[in-house]
Amino acid sequence: MAFSSTPSLGNTPDLIRFAYWVPNVSGGLVVSKIEQRTSWDIDYNRKLAQIAERSGFDYALSQIRFTAGYGADSQHEPVAFSHALLAATERLKVIAAILPGPWNPAVAAKQLATIDQLTGGRVAINIVSGWFKGEFTAIGEPWLEHDERYRRSEEFIRALKGIWTQDNFSFSGDFYRFHDYTLRPKPLGLPHPEIFQGGSSRAARDMAARVSDWYFTNGSTLEGIKAQVDDVRAKAAKEGRHVKIGVNAFIIARETEAEARAVLDEIIAKADPEAVNAFGDAAKQAGKASPEGEGNWAKSTFEDLVQYNDGFKTNLIGTPQQIAERIVALKEIGVDLVLSAFLHFQEEVEYFGKHVLPLVREIEASRKAA
Repeated sequence: MAFSSTPSLGNTPDLIRFAYWVPNVSGGLVVSKIEQRTSWDIDYNRKLAQIAERSGFDYALSQIRFTAGYGADSQHEPVAFSHALLAATERLKVIAAILPGPWNPAVAAKQLATIDQLTGGRVAINIVSGWFKGEFTAIGEPWLEHDERYRRSEEFIRALKGIWTQDNFSFSGDFYRFHDYTLRPKPLGLPHPEIFQGGSSRAARDMAARVSDWYFTNGSTLEGIKAQVDDVRAKAAKEGRHVKIGVNAFIIARETEAEARAVLDEIIAKADPEAVNAFGDAAKQAGKASPEGEGNWAKSTFEDLVQYNDGFKTNLIGTPQQIAERIVALKEIGVDLVLSAFLHFQEEVEYFGKHVLPLVREIEASRKAA
C-alpha cells in the first residue's frame, strides 16, 4: 500500500480538526450498562479507522492501560495497536499513548521513529503522566508525587526531542541520562512526531507551555475551557512558543435535540454505580493531589464521571446544527481540535462526517467571509 502524508495543519490554520478515541480498551467510552455497539478488537478498529479517515477525521488516539476497572478490564498495548491502524489507512495520524515509567524514552523514541518511517510520518505520541496509583503498584513501578510525575514527563519529552532531532545527543536529568547517543533512522515527521499531553493542573499546563506541541484538556464548559486555553497560551508565549489545544467531548448527534438528550439520560440512568464510584474515588484523589487541588476530575460529579474524561460537560449533544455551532464556538475561544468519543463508534463517526462536519466547515467559511 502506498501511503500519503496527512496535510499539514500549518497549511490550514483556520480549520478546527477532529480526533477520536481508539476503543482499544474494553467497555466503550462510558461507564454504563447501556448497549454500546463498539468493540475493542482489531477488525472493528481497522474498519473504524478507515471510516474515520473517509469522514474527515485527522487523528485517532489510542489509550494506555495496564490494569483498570470500570469495564476497561481488557486492554491492547497502544503502540502496536496504533501501528496496525496506520497500516490500514493512508492519511489518518494515530497518536500512541505512552506512560513514562514503564517506557524509557530511548525505547519509545526508537519504536516511534521506526513506525514513522514505515507509515510516511503519520505517528504521534501522547505522554500520559499517570494518575492511577493502583496501576503503578500492580506492575511494580515506583509511584511519584503529582508534580514529580510531570517533572519526569517533561524530561521524557526533552529526551525524545533531543534523540529525534540531534546526533550525539547528551542529556543529564534527574530521571533520564544520555551520553553521545545518535538514533538512525530518525523520524520523517519534521522536526519530530507531534507530542501531545493532557492534564488540568498547574503542573500540566506549565509543562505543556514549555515542551509540548499539543495540550489536551478534559471536557468542560466554554468558560472553563477558555480559562485553560488562555492560561496555556500566555505561558507558552513567555517561552516563545505556541501550543495547540485539544478538548475532550462525548458527541451525541441525533435528528432532534430531544432524541440526543434521551440518549444521554439513558446512559446516565444505566450507569454502573459501583464502577463509576470506584473510578471516581481514584480519579478525584488524583485530581486533588495537585498542590492547588485543581487537577482532572477534582470537581467532577457522578454524572460527569460516567464518561471518564468529562466529555458530557463540553455539551456536544443535540442536532447536527447545534453541535456544529458549539464546535465553532470552541474554535473561537482557541480550541484547535475536538477529541471525540461516541456510543456506537463506527456508525456515529460516519454520521458525524456526513451531517456535522460539513456544517462546521460551512459556519467556519461564513464567519471568515464576514
